[in-house]
Amino acid sequence: MIFLRSLVFNIAFHVWTAIVCIGLLPTLLLPRTAMMRAIIGYFRSVAWLERTIVGIRYEVRGREHVPTSGSFILAAKHQSAWETMKLHLLVNDPAIILKRELMWIPIWGWYAAKSKMIAVDRGARGRAVASLVKNSKPVRDQRRPIVIFPQGTRVAVGAYRPYRIGVGVLYENLDIPIVPMALNAGLYWARHSFIKRPGTVVVEFLPPIPPGLGRARVMQVLEERLEAASDRLVVAAGGPATVRPEPETAPPVATTAG
Repeated sequence: MIFLRSLVFNIAFHVWTAIVCIGLLPTLLLPRTAMMRAIIGYFRSVAWLERTIVGIRYEVRGREHVPTSGSFILAAKHQSAWETMKLHLLVNDPAIILKRELMWIPIWGWYAAKSKMIAVDRGARGRAVASLVKNSKPVRDQRRPIVIFPQGTRVAVGAYRPYRIGVGVLYENLDIPIVPMALNAGLYWARHSFIKRPGTVVVEFLPPIPPGLGRARVMQVLEERLEAASDRLVVAAGGPATVRPEPETAPPVATTAG
């Protein structure tokens, strides 16, 4: 039954997405806010398909931790495609950091550009960091949330991947708080998986990390809090805890007796 429902959902999702991508082309000529209302309607329709066909619902906790004014960095756990289609339903007018090449995709890239997402050049490391900061500052000044996936890619539940320096660089240069966002979406919509499993995705906003900690310290605090909260949500729903590598220890130093 799960296979059949997944098959129906995947067909409906891809067909509906293609129809919407073509049907909304005229909105590219409208003001950005008008286009975004139409896109948010699409995201709501996908949530309806998930709920109706495969039985995926979602619950949001900790909304009181999301600032109601001013810009902030939303450091979101990234386990599947599910959360990428819910960000605009969870926070107001987010700017998502994505690799520049995605903006070149026909039609999809046009919408991303009109939405004013933050494109990053992921070539040489120095150039990538510079473009990340440069392209994020105008968004901060617009008082929009800036969404970043600290591990840089989708990571399966139970798997470990170190946090990349980008979130620390943003924090240090933009002087705004970080709001960690934990979730367990990968249990129901796993990365690269055809199967979609019924259940309730839990999204939890954690208390903000205020500016001023310094890059190294905020990276440590963010990883500890976000990984612990995501593990808690995954394990509570019957999934595996993350297996972290053992910390490296220096070999003993040989001494010579005098």
